[in-house]
Amino acid sequence: MGLDRTILDVTPTTVREACGVMARAFADDPVVRWVQPRRLQAADVLLFRAMYASMHGAPGSAHLVRDRGVAVGAAFWDPPGYEPPPVMQLLALPPLALAVRTGSVRGARLVMRMLELRPAEPHWYLSTLGAVTPGRGIGTALLRHGLDRVEGPAYLESSNPRNLPLYERFGFEVTGEVSIAGSPPLAAMYRPG
Repeated sequence: MGLDRTILDVTPTTVREACGVMARAFADDPVVRWVQPRRLQAADVLLFRAMYASMHGAPGSAHLVRDRGVAVGAAFWDPPGYEPPPVMQLLALPPLALAVRTGSVRGARLVMRMLELRPAEPHWYLSTLGAVTPGRGIGTALLRHGLDRVEGPAYLESSNPRNLPLYERFGFEVTGEVSIAGSPPLAAMYRPG
C-alpha cells in the first residue's frame, strides 16, 4: 500500500492535531518519562499544547504530516531569536504545570539547562520532531521539509539515541550532552548554515 502524505503548516485549527501526534510519539521517550514518570496518554495533548504555546508557535514554522488524512507526524521549529509573546507564555503556565504535575520542577530545571547550552549565534531550533510510527520515513520527510525552509545554522537536542543517525544524515553533528542530576542525557546537535 503506497503513501499519500501531505505536509501542512500547523495553524490554530491544526495545533491540537499536531500536539496529539507529539503525545503519541513521545509516550515512551526517556526524557519525557523522567520529567513525568507516568506513561503519556491521549489526554496529554495538553502537555504538548502548553509547551507549544509557552515556548514555540512562530507562524509557519511548525509542520504536520497527514497520511491518507490521518495525522502521523509533526515538527516544531523556532526561527532565530524567536520567543512567543509574553502574554502567551503566561497563559500557558497553568496548563503546563497541570499537565506536567509532579515533574514540573525537574522539567523547568532541565529546560533552563537546555537554554544555557544553546549556541550563542543565531540559529533555527528544532524543538520537537515526532512520528506516531517510527521507521516509515515520516521523520525524514519532516526534516527535509523543515530544512528546505531554514537559512543558516540549525540546532536540536535529541532525547533518543536511536534518532541520531537520522539527524546525522541531514548534516547535524553531536556537539555535547545536556543533562541535570538524574536526568537521561540529550544529545546536543548542530548543523552549520
